[in-house]
Amino acid sequence: MKIFKRILLLILITIVGVVIYNYPKLNLLAGYSAKNIASSVFVADRTLEFTDTTDNDFSPVNLAADAIDLENKNATSSAFGLLTRKAIFREGLGAVLTLEESDETADYLVPRRLKADNNTPYPYGNAPQIDTVFASLDYDKLNESVDLLFDAVHKTRAVLVIYKDKIVSEKYVDGFDKNSKLLGWSMTKSLLSTVFGIMETQGGINVFDKAPIASWQNDDRKNITINNLLQMNSGLEWDENYEKISDATKMLFLERDMTKMQENKPLVGTPNESWNYSSGTSNLLSGILRTYFKTHQEYLDFWYTNFIDKIGMNSMVLEADLSGNYVGSSYSWATARDWSKFGLLYLKNGNWNGEELFTKDWVTYATTPTLGSNGTYGAQFWLNAENDFKDVPKNMYYADGFQGQRVYVLPDQEMVIVRFGLRNFDENTFLKGVIESIK
Repeated sequence: MKIFKRILLLILITIVGVVIYNYPKLNLLAGYSAKNIASSVFVADRTLEFTDTTDNDFSPVNLAADAIDLENKNATSSAFGLLTRKAIFREGLGAVLTLEESDETADYLVPRRLKADNNTPYPYGNAPQIDTVFASLDYDKLNESVDLLFDAVHKTRAVLVIYKDKIVSEKYVDGFDKNSKLLGWSMTKSLLSTVFGIMETQGGINVFDKAPIASWQNDDRKNITINNLLQMNSGLEWDENYEKISDATKMLFLERDMTKMQENKPLVGTPNESWNYSSGTSNLLSGILRTYFKTHQEYLDFWYTNFIDKIGMNSMVLEADLSGNYVGSSYSWATARDWSKFGLLYLKNGNWNGEELFTKDWVTYATTPTLGSNGTYGAQFWLNAENDFKDVPKNMYYADGFQGQRVYVLPDQEMVIVRFGLRNFDENTFLKGVIESIK
């Protein structure tokens, strides 16, 4: 009997040890699931069942038990009954994970939006485009290239191809259409960069100034510029790993103010000589942007009134953290058509229907390779400067998000290509096929 009790005690101690060791992982698991459920249901108008069986159907997130409260607009996810996380929906700011019960009733500001233009044809408005058939385009070859992405392997949800300002191919998987909001993930970083470009054009900021961060002024971090941050070349320590507990996962699922984590990291390299991809840097930049406005309301409004709504991306929702900062690293939702307008803005070098939002010089800056990135990165945009996509022009550049969310800008072809899905894909082959459809 004593032996049995000792074995039972040993098993119990082992179980407790395993739970304690894995508890932080359970926190992130439940946090990811709750946040994704809340955004999918309340921002993108999907169902709990759909999200659980598609977006959240990968290990270990699929181990969470999820529930939705439609009346109070929140989602909860439980990790084996040991830990439960809640995400709430805030109108105008999307979904956010709570850290305390008081977060559910806390007051918050809402961004003011411009009225949508539903009378002007696409792309400058939301009315149907004036269709044009291009003799220079092989539509069969184009659609064949697009169709190849729509199978069980690629898990593509949407593809849209713009040629000379016109939608020439557009396809959605069953359950999605032109009105479906899609999560851009890290394509949000390119939106963030654009806000800096607009502010610089308006004379409100100089990206080559030192980063205005008080906590850095007594050490070598005081030499870091906004440019270094935009180029992910600050030399600051950061662990961007989504397969484990890392700086990135702790920031997204455990922090009240996501702008602070990167700020508190030490230098481990030399600014302008130490490229390191960091979502924390993007959120730090969002916090820096906020300091350039007199009020929080002005910060919230500017992204929409001077950029997003101005170019008719009216479906877009930027999600904010509990402190009211836009999560510039990861969280933005919009339709494929609205995402294509973002690409068109860059294709047109910042000129939108006769109004200059930013200059061609900004485009050149944003697409100039960062030291140490091997020609792959500019200022929160990805590049093809070293021909990583061997069958695609070197001057192609793109916004890039987790699981293959993409907005490609191809200046030589006068094309913008948008792709959304749940899995990465052979980008070179796809882009090559689309490009070769131009006769």
